[in-house]
Amino acid sequence: MLHARIVETLEKIAGDRVVEEVERLAYHALRGEVWDKALAYCRQAGEKVMARSAHREAVRYFEQALGALAHLPEQRDTRKQAIDLRLALVNALYPSGDLGRTLAYLREAEALAAALDDARRLGHVSGFLSSYLCDMGAYDPALAAAQRALALATASGDGHLRARAHYDLGRAYEALGDYRRAIDGFRQTAASITEARRHERFGHATLPAVSSRAWLAGCHAELGAFAEGRALGEEGLCLAEGVAQPGSLMIASRGLGLLLLRQGDLHRALPLLERAVSICQETSLPIFFPRIAAALGAAYTWAGRVADAVPLLTQALEQTTATERGDVQACCLLALGEAHLQAGNLEEAHTLAKRALAFTHTHQERGNQAYALHLLGDIAARREPPERDQAEAHYQQALALAEELDMRPLQAHCHRGLGTLYVTTGQREQARTALSMAIEMYRNMEMTFWLPETEAALAEVEKR
Repeated sequence: MLHARIVETLEKIAGDRVVEEVERLAYHALRGEVWDKALAYCRQAGEKVMARSAHREAVRYFEQALGALAHLPEQRDTRKQAIDLRLALVNALYPSGDLGRTLAYLREAEALAAALDDARRLGHVSGFLSSYLCDMGAYDPALAAAQRALALATASGDGHLRARAHYDLGRAYEALGDYRRAIDGFRQTAASITEARRHERFGHATLPAVSSRAWLAGCHAELGAFAEGRALGEEGLCLAEGVAQPGSLMIASRGLGLLLLRQGDLHRALPLLERAVSICQETSLPIFFPRIAAALGAAYTWAGRVADAVPLLTQALEQTTATERGDVQACCLLALGEAHLQAGNLEEAHTLAKRALAFTHTHQERGNQAYALHLLGDIAARREPPERDQAEAHYQQALALAEELDMRPLQAHCHRGLGTLYVTTGQREQARTALSMAIEMYRNMEMTFWLPETEAALAEVEKR
């Protein structure tokens, strides 16, 4: 009774500023067993702390709201709230990497939405399920779930759900190496969010206006469209810096940092990727760590800091394996393999590259499959003596796949690898052709990091 009276008093004192007292109101409403107010205030408190990326606190509030809901009469409105709270819990649980509980709440929400025949909420469940399946590396089911969400969005006229469905389609296509379709999905998400609503989360853990632009930057990087991708990445970073939302700043920093890494601009890429990892660790967002660490580890390797790269990448790979995450395992394997190659640990590098190739083949990650083939070519070419036939075969396979997927930066790297191989095996004409092609592509895409070494190799051929 005392707690219930405190709720009434706080409400009178707060007036129009209830949001400032929502945590205290939730506390006393629960203990006063004022269940309708406990539901409302716990849910509001959860949303409030989610806005500042306090995900564990948000989980506690949303679970308390769910507990309060159980005390209210069962009717259509409470069943709708039961679905919405479970989806809020999915969002709050996701950054912690608790994929088991995430799936359990999703399945409960799905059953409740199906029983209500609520197309809009079924669509949102399908969207969240697509994201979960993508994390697990199940891309075909993820695509199917996203397409189902898009159909339900069209049927219900839910613009927010339509934007979410396009985003989920983009993620699945990106993982499959279909970067142009991925760009179309992410672009539709970004375009659907009006300027006035760019700082809204729409119930997500991060700002969709930011995350869609971060993914767009990464996809454009794979195609070598660096200028367009950089503009999108910088726009996302500017949006993220305008709000106190660490998760969005982390994602924006990683998106732009990855693009700069692919272009070879390590001077600008390293601070962004280091900031992303720092935010990830400081705010307890482990679900994002492997993907960001893979990019930072690759940057360390190219910067000659292999001693920094190997432990970071090993930690990322171990975490990915422990949580059975499928979507980032190949990235971690490839980055760690490259680091071991630069350290001269060829056998370890070969083992990791073969694991990556097998994984990408099983999961149809065609973009990463091309990177794995290129890495195997580098390893074979580095052996003493070079394994010429194997190296050439791997480079040619990587090049063919990169051309099919329009991965122009990787095409340039394949030409450089072939040219360098031909130099060591005395095939002057082949070396001249391959190195000239690499130099032309590097210049066109302003990938100047690799130019000096490639031009020096071509100059050596011309001397002979």
